[in-house]
Amino acid sequence: MSEPLTTPGEGFHPHLHDTPDPDHPTAPLRGRLHHIRADALDGDTAQSGGMRRFAAVSGKTVGSEKLWMGQTHVAPSTASSDHHHGESETAIYVVSGHPEFVFIDDSGEGGGDGEEPKEVRLRTSPGDYIFVPPFVPHREENPDPDDEAVVVIARSTQEAIVVNLPQLYALSPDES
Repeated sequence: MSEPLTTPGEGFHPHLHDTPDPDHPTAPLRGRLHHIRADALDGDTAQSGGMRRFAAVSGKTVGSEKLWMGQTHVAPSTASSDHHHGESETAIYVVSGHPEFVFIDDSGEGGGDGEEPKEVRLRTSPGDYIFVPPFVPHREENPDPDDEAVVVIARSTQEAIVVNLPQLYALSPDES
């Protein structure tokens, strides 16, 4: 026999209420678990051309203070705008498709060798992870002509920071 599903926004501790208990001064949104259903993701978030971002866990949806998590969908044969995520560290998990992540490497690592900055393309598959450090310009591409690519994103900031750029380039330390 399966457990009954919770309703959106309902925690697993029904004895906790949204009004604070004077004996337990926990903020209402921080004293319970939150269930965000797949059909309740919030599309009112920062966007880049060529992709759609949906928030699941954010300050707005659940009151998180240090974390943002959601999904990104990249349409077939599409590339996002060049962008970075400000001070946020970003972790990406590939759910479906074969998205490609493009950035400029001028570090000497990965073939740069102190020469001219070089465009690097990371080709991924379902189950792969990508880490994007703060302020690193990049873009996501979906070369598949038929199927969208879907990834799950986690960020170290409360909201999805997106700074769209006119081109893909390596930031100097004073630009970050």
